[in-house]
Amino acid sequence: MVSEHSDASGGESTALALKILVAGGFGVGKTTLVGAVSEIRPLRTEELLSEAGQSVDDTGGVDQKVTTTVAMDFGRITIRSGLSLYLFGTPGQDRFWFLWDELSQGALGAVVLADTRRLEDCFPAVDYFEHRHIPFVVAVNCFAGARTYGAADVSRALDLDQGTPVVLCDARDRDSGKEVLIRLVEYAGRMHTARLLDSVG
Repeated sequence: MVSEHSDASGGESTALALKILVAGGFGVGKTTLVGAVSEIRPLRTEELLSEAGQSVDDTGGVDQKVTTTVAMDFGRITIRSGLSLYLFGTPGQDRFWFLWDELSQGALGAVVLADTRRLEDCFPAVDYFEHRHIPFVVAVNCFAGARTYGAADVSRALDLDQGTPVVLCDARDRDSGKEVLIRLVEYAGRMHTARLLDSVG
């Protein structure tokens, strides 16, 4: 997505806005990450967890969670002058996955948030982006009290394609979240360039 605007000198400058998805399992910190890094008040579509959803919403390990995203979260961050990221947080439960196809249209790449206490919860997101050839990084959200694993251990446990970045982060911290997004933009840029060169080779 590219938009142009006039600069102070009256000339035209190009501002680049890139679409990024933030995905992962239920309760992993997607809404928290989008809210922490967004420079605008984030749009949230959260609803209270209900008794009716107890049989399908596994709150093991996230006992304090009382709300869930039912459509998407939206935020925006300026990485540097002329480069903004539009962030779309996806819902974590499988009953809302029909929204992912719509949200992924036109996305540069994705952040898959992972919680080492419930690592299996991010398998569906990893599979989704791998099968659609959407570049992604895995960001391990380091929760207090959770056992710490290195990036190589997480990569092996998720059976990631060689070269897929794994980074450790704190979804509550703006600088930490921004570093994750920068890693994704750099990685996705390399992947898209390589594919372009392959297509003309």
